[in-house]
Amino acid sequence: MNYNYGKFSSDKYNLDGFDGPDVGEQAPDFPLNSSTGDNVNLLDFSGDYLVLELGSISCPLFQGRRDGMESLISAFPNVSFSILYVREAHPGSKIPAHLSEDDKRSCALKLSVDGEKRNILVDDLEGTAHSAYGGYPNALFIIDREHNIVFRSDWNNVSATRKALEKLTSGQPAIVKSYFLPVKISVAIKTLRDSGEGALPDFFKSLPKLIWKNVFRRNFLLFIGAKK
Repeated sequence: MNYNYGKFSSDKYNLDGFDGPDVGEQAPDFPLNSSTGDNVNLLDFSGDYLVLELGSISCPLFQGRRDGMESLISAFPNVSFSILYVREAHPGSKIPAHLSEDDKRSCALKLSVDGEKRNILVDDLEGTAHSAYGGYPNALFIIDREHNIVFRSDWNNVSATRKALEKLTSGQPAIVKSYFLPVKISVAIKTLRDSGEGALPDFFKSLPKLIWKNVFRRNFLLFIGAKK
C-alpha cells in the first residue's frame, strides 16, 4: 500500500515468488516519460530486441550491473536497451522516497549525468509499470519485435543476459539459468552511503533474510529445476 516506502525492509517484497510476465506472454506497454520529460511509450524501440532492466540509483544490484550492461550495448548493436526507473530501493536522507514525479525524474536524470548510455524511462509515482513487471528492484526482461517476453530474470545477471542475447540473435530460444549474484560489498556500501543516513542500517537489518532467500533458496531451486 505504501509503494514509495521511506525505509527499506525485505518484507516490502515477496521473495518467495516473482509475479512478472512470463516467457511467451505479451509484454505490457505503458505511456511514460523520459528522464528529460519527453512523452514516450515503454515498448517503443528500434532494435531486434529490447533489453529492459528495472532499477534506481539507490539499488546496489542495479549500480553493480551497470558496467557489465554497458559492455552488452557494444556487443549487440542491433539490440535496444532501456532502463525502467522505479522507486528507490534503499531510500535515505540524501535520496529519499519520491514524493512527486519531478522527484523521480530528477533521480533518473542523475543516471544520465553519471554517464548512463541506455534509454531511461521513468515510471509514474504509483509504480504502475513496475508492478506490471513484477515489482522487483532489479528484474530484467528481453522483449522481441512482436512484444513477446522471450527471456526474463527476477534479478539481473549480466552473464546470463549475455548468453540469452547470444542465443536469441543466433535464432535459438533463450533457455538460460540466471542465478542471483551479489555485488561487491564496496559497491553496495558506496551506493547505500550515497543514499544517505538510514539506508545502510535498514539494509543490514534485512541482509540475513536477503542472503537466505536469494543466494541460497532461490539459486538452489533454480539449480534443481524447481524454479524457472
